[in-house]
Amino acid sequence: MRINYLVLLFIISIYTVQGQINPLVTKDTLVQRNWVETTYSQMSLDERLGQLFMVMVTSDQDKASTEKTKSLIKDHHIGGVIFSTGGPVRQAKLTNDFQRNSKVPLMIGMDAEWGLAMRLDSTYAFPWNMTLGAIKDNAIVEKVGNRIGKHAKRLGVHINFAPDIDININPQNPIIGNRSFGEDRENVAQKGIAYMKGMENAGVLSSGKHFPGHGDTAVDSHKALPVIDFTRERLDSIELYPYRKLIKEGLSSVMVAHLSVPSLEIKEGYPSSLSEQIIGDVLQEQLNFKGLVFTDALNMKGVSNFAKEGEVELSAFLAGNDILLMPLDVAKAKSKLLEAYNKGRITENRLATSVKKILMAKYKVGLNDYKPIDTNNLYEDLNSLDDDVLYEEAIENAITVVKNDFSLMAIKKLENKKIAYVKFGDADSDLFLKELNKYATVTQINGKDITTLKQKLSDYNLVIIGLHKSNESPWKAYKFTKNELSWLGEIARERTSNLILAVFAKPYALLDVTSFESIDAVIVGYQNSEIAQEKTAQVIFGALPAKGVLPVTSHPDFPVNTTIPLESLMRLGYSFPERVGISSSKLARVDQMVKNGIDSLMFPGAQIVVARKGKVIYNKGFGKPTYDSDEKITPDHIYDLASITKILATLPMVMKMEEEGKIALDNTFEELIPAYSNSDLKNVTVLKALSHYGRLPAWIAFYIDTLDDKRKPSSEFYRQQPTSGYSFKVADQLYIKDVYKDSIYNRIGRQHLKSNRYRYSDIAYYVMKKYIEDTYKERLDGLAEEFLYKPIGATRTGFNPLDRFLKGDIVPSEEDNYYRYQTVQGYVHDMGAAMQGGVGGHAGLFSNANDVAKIMQMYLQNGFYGGQQFLEARTIKKFNTCYFCDRNVRRGIGFDKPEPHGGGPACSLVSRKSFGHSGFTGTYTWADPEKDLVYVFLSNRTYPSASNTLLVKSGLRTRIQKAIYEAIIN
Repeated sequence: MRINYLVLLFIISIYTVQGQINPLVTKDTLVQRNWVETTYSQMSLDERLGQLFMVMVTSDQDKASTEKTKSLIKDHHIGGVIFSTGGPVRQAKLTNDFQRNSKVPLMIGMDAEWGLAMRLDSTYAFPWNMTLGAIKDNAIVEKVGNRIGKHAKRLGVHINFAPDIDININPQNPIIGNRSFGEDRENVAQKGIAYMKGMENAGVLSSGKHFPGHGDTAVDSHKALPVIDFTRERLDSIELYPYRKLIKEGLSSVMVAHLSVPSLEIKEGYPSSLSEQIIGDVLQEQLNFKGLVFTDALNMKGVSNFAKEGEVELSAFLAGNDILLMPLDVAKAKSKLLEAYNKGRITENRLATSVKKILMAKYKVGLNDYKPIDTNNLYEDLNSLDDDVLYEEAIENAITVVKNDFSLMAIKKLENKKIAYVKFGDADSDLFLKELNKYATVTQINGKDITTLKQKLSDYNLVIIGLHKSNESPWKAYKFTKNELSWLGEIARERTSNLILAVFAKPYALLDVTSFESIDAVIVGYQNSEIAQEKTAQVIFGALPAKGVLPVTSHPDFPVNTTIPLESLMRLGYSFPERVGISSSKLARVDQMVKNGIDSLMFPGAQIVVARKGKVIYNKGFGKPTYDSDEKITPDHIYDLASITKILATLPMVMKMEEEGKIALDNTFEELIPAYSNSDLKNVTVLKALSHYGRLPAWIAFYIDTLDDKRKPSSEFYRQQPTSGYSFKVADQLYIKDVYKDSIYNRIGRQHLKSNRYRYSDIAYYVMKKYIEDTYKERLDGLAEEFLYKPIGATRTGFNPLDRFLKGDIVPSEEDNYYRYQTVQGYVHDMGAAMQGGVGGHAGLFSNANDVAKIMQMYLQNGFYGGQQFLEARTIKKFNTCYFCDRNVRRGIGFDKPEPHGGGPACSLVSRKSFGHSGFTGTYTWADPEKDLVYVFLSNRTYPSASNTLLVKSGLRTRIQKAIYEAIIN
C-alpha cells in the first residue's frame, strides 16, 4: 500500500508543475498514464515521429487528395488531420474513413473560432470574438464556447484552435480584427478563459493563439513575416497577459505564430514558431506552460520562405513545438527529423516528451475508446434551436450604444415622430427595416444623389442610417465608402431632424467618420446577421436594454470600454419561445390546430400572436383572406376586431375619464345622457352596465328599420354619394342620413329593462361612446388614436382603415346579402357601428394581431408601455375585478373573465386574474398576469357568411389557448 502511494505521488509529480496541474491530465490519472506508456512502447520510431504531424484536408477535396491523405496515415503514421473547407456530413464520413486506416486514432482539429461555419457549409456561425468582447457577462461567452465545443465533438473534432486571445490594438490588422475579443487585456483574458472553459467542458481541447501576440501588426503572416517590435516590458504587460491568465486556468494547447519579435529572439528576422527562446524559454519555462504546443500552419509565407522543406519542420520541433501543423511535405520533414534523431540532435527524451503529450491529449478526448461518428441527424444536431437562442442572447448583450445625445434612444413619444431610414453598405438590410416597422412607421428613403435624398428627408424629423456590411466572414470589407461618408456628413448637418447611426459592421468603421458632433446617436450592432439586425431595432425602440461595452477604440470620441446603458421602455420584443419558458415543439401544435380549422371551413384565414414575459414568441398568419384568394395571410393583414373594440377603444377612454374624474362607476345613465332621465335606463350604473349586469338588451337591429319593402337600403335614409346631410359612409356607395344617429339613441332610450341576470349587451357601449364624445367634443376614433394607438405604436390599428390602408391589406368579413349587398371589406361588419360612420363604441376597430398584443401588454404592465404610463395600476386593477361573481356574473368592468367554476370564455388553465374579450367576426384576445402571457387570435369566420358558426361550436380559440398553456415549461 505504501509502495502504491509513492508511485501515485511520483506520477502526480510528473503530471504537475509547481502546484499547477498539467492541463492534459485526466481524473483517472493512473489509467491514462498506463494507456500512454503502453501505446508509446508499442510504437516504432517511425510511428512515433509520425505522431508529430497534423496535415490539412478538406472534405470537398478530390479522390486523389483523399487517397494521398490515406497514404500519409498508413505509411507515415501521422498523428492527426486538421479539416478545412467542406461540409459536415462529408467531413464525418472522411473522418470515419481516415480513422479506420490509422493504427493509433487520429487527433482531429479545426479552426472553428466562431463555430464550425468558420470552415464548413451547413453549420452554425456564432458571433465573432469582437462581438463577444462587447458582452459584460462572461457566463454568456462560456455558453458560446461550450456550444461550439459540443458541435465540434459531435463532428468528431477533438481540438478547436480557439480562442484567439490576440489583443487587437491595431485597427489596420488585416488578419485578426474581429477574431479578437478586443484591445483591453483584462477583457481579452477573461473572455478567453470563459470561452476556453466552455469548450473544455464539452470535451474539446482549447488552443490559445497566436503566441506571443498577433494583435498589434498590419501584416498578415499568411503572406509575410510581421515584426512585433516592442520592449519585453510591453509584451509582458499586453501581449503575454492573456496567456498567463489562461495557462493558470488550464489551457490545453498554444499555437505559436510566425512573427519576428526582436525583444524575445536575438536572431534578426527569425520566426517565433522556430524560436527556442520564445517557445522553450518564454512559453514553457517562464510562463510554465506544459500543454501541447502547435506551430501555426507551416505552409504560411511567414515561415515557409525561411528554409527548405523539411528544415522548417525540424527547426520548429527543436524549438519546442509538439505538433507540426500543415507541413509542406511530410515525407521530407519526417526524413529530416529521423536524421536528427539518429545524429542525437533529437534525443529520445525530447521525442518521448512530445509524443507522450500528444497521447495524453488523445486519451483526454476519448481516443483510447474511439467510436465512429454517427451521421444520423448530424445536420439537425449542428443547427438547432438552442443555437439560435444562445446567439440571440449573445447579441442582445453585445449591442452597444456609444452616443445618445438628447436621450434620443430608446425612442419615445412615437406620436411626434416621422421616421425615415437610409441604407448604407452593400449587404442586406430588409430585416432591420422590417423590425423597425413593428414599432412605428419607418419609411426607407432612397436618392440618386445627396440633393434628392436631402429633399426627400426634409419631410421627416428622425432619420436612422444603417451601415450594413457583409456578415459572411470577419475579413470582409467593413468601411463606409467615400460617398457614404460625404452623405453622412450632409444628412447630419440637416438640423430639421435628429440622426441615429446604426453600424452593422466592425466598430473600426467609425474611425473614418470625421466628426460625430452632428450625429445625435450611435449604436453598434457589430454584425449584419438577421438576429443582430432585429435586436438592434428592438434596442432602438426600447424593447430591449442596451448593455454592451465597446471592446476597442473605434474613434477618438469612442475609446475602448465606452458604454451608454439604456433601460428597456417595456415595449414588446420578439424572440424564441425557449427564451421565455415555452417549448417550441409543444407550441407547434398550434400550427396544426389552425390548419385543421381552415380545412374544416371554420374560417378562410387567421393570425395568431403569443407573447410571454414581454416578448412575442409566436406571430403567424395562416390561410387566405378568402377561400378563393391566391394571396396568403401575413402578420400585416388587418382584421375587423368586432367586439374587441370594447376593450381596446372605448374601455381605455372610460378608464382615462375615471382617472380624470370625468366619470364614476356609480354614475347612472341619466347622469351621462340627461335625455334618459325619464327612461327605464335612467338608474343603470356604469359599473353594472359594463359588467353586463345592467338589465340591458343584448343588441338592437337598428338597420332593419332603414330597409325598404324589398329589404334594400331605403332611399329615405341612404344616398349612393355623399351629399348634404348624408356624410356617414356605411359601405361603398352607401351613405346614411347624419341625423339617424339621433334615432339610434332615441331608440335605446325607449328600451325596457330585462330580467335581473347576466346578459351580454352592446348597448352600454353606445352610451359610453356618446358620453365620451360629448365630454371631449371629439369623435371616439380620434380620441383613441391620439391617446393610445399613436403613442403605443399601434400603426395598423384604427377605425375606417380604408382611410389609411389599401383595400388588399384588409381581410373581408362577409358577402353581405341582407343589408349592404356587397363584399364587406374595409368597412365594419357590425351594422350598428356601420350606421355611425364606422365608429361604434362596441365595434368598428380594425387591427392586426401584433398591435392587439401591444395594447394587451400595456394592460399586463399595469398601464405602462413604451416609457409611458397610459393608465394607473390601480385603474387596471379596479376594472379587472369581478364585482358580481356571487351573482353568477363573471365579467369585470368591460373585460371578460374566466368562469369561477370552469368553462366560459377561456380554457381551464388560465388564472382568475386573467382577462380578455372575443369578437363576432371570429376574434379573441386574452391576457394572464400570473403567467405573463398574451394570446391573440384573429380570423374572419364570418366570411363568406356570418351564419357559419363552426368556429364558435368547435371551441378552437380556447383549445388553442390551452395548447399554449400546455407548452409552458417554466
